[in-house]
Amino acid sequence: MPFARVFIRRGETAAYHEAILDNIYLSLRETFDVPDEDRFMVIDEYDPGHFSFSKSYMNIARSDKFVLIQLTVSNTRPIEKKKALYRRIVERLGAAPGIRPEDIFINLVEVQKENWSFGYGEAQYADPV
Repeated sequence: MPFARVFIRRGETAAYHEAILDNIYLSLRETFDVPDEDRFMVIDEYDPGHFSFSKSYMNIARSDKFVLIQLTVSNTRPIEKKKALYRRIVERLGAAPGIRPEDIFINLVEVQKENWSFGYGEAQYADPV
């Protein structure tokens, strides 16, 4: 049920992309009780003129390796799980592909369970009528 969008500057390798997506997915599995195979993810790459972010907001020194992660999820988890997810993503992305914690921005977008359709035009998570 999570949908992950990752925004980075253009120019990284396929292995770099794969490490980001794999480690976000594993973090979701470890902290958010995401089932096996529930993996829907994209990476969007931008030229420098089309990718703007603060290098110092909240006194955090960001580099050009800045990664913006937006996760759309069902609004079913408490704050403790969200904090655990943020920490785990930063830990895993620090290990591979080696992204600094200062360069990882995470935005969680919560939606109602019935706002998902995984195929067949059905709302699989909606309460039955």
